Amino acid sequence: MYFKTSRTALVILMACLFGIFPAAARDRSDVVLGVANGLAQTPPMGWNSWNKFACNVNEGLIRSAADRMVSSGMKEAGYTYIIVDDCWQGARNAAGNIQPDVKKFLSGIKMLADYVHSKGLKFGIYSDAGTKTCGGYPGSRGHEFQDAAQYAAWGVDYLKYDWCSTDTQDAQSSYLTMSQALAATGRPIVFSLCEWGNSKPWLWAKNIGNLWRTTGDIADIWDGNHPNGYSMGVLRIVDMQAELASYAGPGHWNDPDMLEVGNGGMSDSEYRAHFSLWAIMAAPLIAGNDLAAMSPATQAILMNKEVIAIDQDPLGIAGTRVWKDGDAEIWARPLKGGGRAVVLLNRAITSRRIDVSWEQLNYPADLTAKIRDLWRHEDIGPAKGMTGAVVSGHAAVMLTIRP
Repeated sequence: MYFKTSRTALVILMACLFGIFPAAARDRSDVVLGVANGLAQTPPMGWNSWNKFACNVNEGLIRSAADRMVSSGMKEAGYTYIIVDDCWQGARNAAGNIQPDVKKFLSGIKMLADYVHSKGLKFGIYSDAGTKTCGGYPGSRGHEFQDAAQYAAWGVDYLKYDWCSTDTQDAQSSYLTMSQALAATGRPIVFSLCEWGNSKPWLWAKNIGNLWRTTGDIADIWDGNHPNGYSMGVLRIVDMQAELASYAGPGHWNDPDMLEVGNGGMSDSEYRAHFSLWAIMAAPLIAGNDLAAMSPATQAILMNKEVIAIDQDPLGIAGTRVWKDGDAEIWARPLKGGGRAVVLLNRAITSRRIDVSWEQLNYPADLTAKIRDLWRHEDIGPAKGMTGAVVSGHAAVMLTIRP
């Protein structure tokens, strides 16, 4: 084990000394991640342990999640990544290599990743740009190249990189360092920046990572702030990301945090609206519920292939809020082939009718278009000039409009 570690460290040292890293990685901030690494051409889809289980993670839970992703139909619906969040770590060994907590992960991370891969899925892991993770475990500061090499050796396909215990660190420099470290491994690893939007990563992270958090943590509530003081409801997050659509695109996505669908804090209609908004914004769809205890309603939301197709539209243009009247909103995004996806959102408690005009969608007024309701799974007839629906309180209607 020590010989292998020493050889990896030597390779990294030689690369640094003799310029083996690509020139972009050595000299510029637009390193070989983002669009250039060919990953995340559509928003990543998967499952992460944090929202439901927090630090209560272990090998059995992750294996079970992989099993359930396949047996439930989520894999077939497009979910790909099984991601272990914080609290998997043990101490570093004598050579400084990060190790898993052997009580939680007796077989080790390599064997766990192999198991996930055997299911036709991809494996993700978590670390932090600071000295410690948010859970108080060893972070990657000062070990970036060493940790990246370890993750690659384990077979990691996705890294979520948090921002606790960073003190006076500069976010762009810190994330660039890990970006370069991942590139140096030669393994394709999706890089998820999780610094909560503090330094406006949408302005600088396009070719450093594949996705970046735009806000603080999500809470399993419809709106407002959680009493914990750092997490917030779905609508507050939506409002914070509403003006950032132009920064997203294939290989680089705005990330409004993971899904809360199925965790019990909201109604099914609120969860449908949550899922609709994430899809219209071209957000990563990272489930955060207990996959072994999904209700039929939760499964129907997470595996609505028509809504998922909007999120995964290959044109890769994120939706925007095109109209707002008090608690009523219209969100829209263009689709490949000339169609539009539309979300009619009612933030209020009482029902109201919401109509969308062709002008709001940049269509000529005399155009005739086919309308489909993606939650009812039915065509609702052709329309000219406008269409709409009565939207229940705390709910959304999602439509496609195709000439």
